[in-house]
Amino acid sequence: MTKDRNLEIARLQKEIGGYIGMGQDSLMFNFEERDKLTKLFLITLNPKHNQSFLFQSTEGVDKLDALAAMLDYVRTYKERTSSYTIQWSARGDNGLQTSYFRAKNIMEALDKLFYDRDPNSITVFSVMLNPMT
Repeated sequence: MTKDRNLEIARLQKEIGGYIGMGQDSLMFNFEERDKLTKLFLITLNPKHNQSFLFQSTEGVDKLDALAAMLDYVRTYKERTSSYTIQWSARGDNGLQTSYFRAKNIMEALDKLFYDRDPNSITVFSVMLNPMT
């Protein structure tokens, strides 16, 4: 019996969400075909401030391979990344927002904040490396 690829994709997406503690309503799995590879962009959705951010990107030979790479990443990302707090405000909004990112360095944390948006649409007030726990 052959596996249904769509069921396997759904299973992997659910497992990934479980590792990062977010449900399907808070995650988007965006796939792009690039140079015979499939790139997966895992996006988090925050209904509190109505924004989305990049969690991580991976690639593989197809969707299943890219999802398997993402699952490998989420299983150990806390041991391989640092935690950052970024305080920011959206243009035209007077409220200060606080978001948390896991990244290798400050630049990667900012890249995740600014992913797929106009850099002038957000003002960053502070970026802080959180203490290791």
